[in-house]
Amino acid sequence: MNLVDKVTSLQSANKKPSVLVIGDLMVDHYIWGSATRLSPEAPVPIVNVKKESTTLGGAGNVVQNLVALGANVSVAGVIGNDAPGKQLIEIMESEGVKTNAIISDSSRSTTVKTRVLVGSHQLVRVDREVTDAISIDLEEKLIAALNENIDAADIVLLSDYNKGLFAAGLTQKIIKIAELHQKRVVIDPKGLNYEKYKGAFIIKPNRKELAEAAKTEKISNLSELENAAKTIFRQTGTDYLIVTLSEEGMAIITEQSSKLLPVKATEVFDVTGAGDTVIAVIAYFTALGLPVEEACELANHAAAIVVRHVGSATTTIDEIIKDIAGH
Repeated sequence: MNLVDKVTSLQSANKKPSVLVIGDLMVDHYIWGSATRLSPEAPVPIVNVKKESTTLGGAGNVVQNLVALGANVSVAGVIGNDAPGKQLIEIMESEGVKTNAIISDSSRSTTVKTRVLVGSHQLVRVDREVTDAISIDLEEKLIAALNENIDAADIVLLSDYNKGLFAAGLTQKIIKIAELHQKRVVIDPKGLNYEKYKGAFIIKPNRKELAEAAKTEKISNLSELENAAKTIFRQTGTDYLIVTLSEEGMAIITEQSSKLLPVKATEVFDVTGAGDTVIAVIAYFTALGLPVEEACELANHAAAIVVRHVGSATTTIDEIIKDIAGH
């Protein structure tokens, strides 16, 4: 049975995996306007606001990708006890996402990234966030919420944006809880300390992230990729290292083998959020029982679809099948 037939069969059986996403949650706020003159107060343009919009950012973009694929999604994380946090919850619940494992805390603000755009040009980005590690009290509340939700999950996805949630100790606690419940963990990593991801089933850095974590100057070919991967395998013992390579596609690396999947994109307008799409598709199809290699092939097609759009985008199973057929 070829890959399209397998995916079609899963669709016909109406199989929907349950994915528990644990991650750094944030709100993306966009302001669109026009600018025809400079301010008399400083040499900066005056933006006349035409419209504003709000969407989920960070781990929330992973959530929206999973929802678009048809997964049953529950989310765990920490937000502020503020208006953006309430808005984040409202957006998720309107899309059928289970949010009871999201902890609200008055001492932190919900991360908000505000982008001011004039035409297609981004003029400035303003970030409101707290990136300090969460308190022990918040850790305990989050662990209690995870214990209540993890049994219903087919797979656990950690979306690390380096915003204070995934301190080494807490990350290891989460992975050990998943292990105790016999749940595989897939991780979109951030930062230099990959030892905190020890025990994960899949870790998915991009080329730059891998080079920085492995403390190597560059990764320009498969040999250098494999050498960098050896460092991560020593640190984490992960089963799979999936490395996204931008215009070159992605690499699937284990301690025994490596395989390059060439890029499927025919047009590239914006790679924003493509990594979120890749990890969501891999988690979705791995949870349904497909081999990791086939899940990555599907993720490669999904990435090719979303990079044709400006800004973070999502895709569907039908679109992925159509893209495979087109190749």
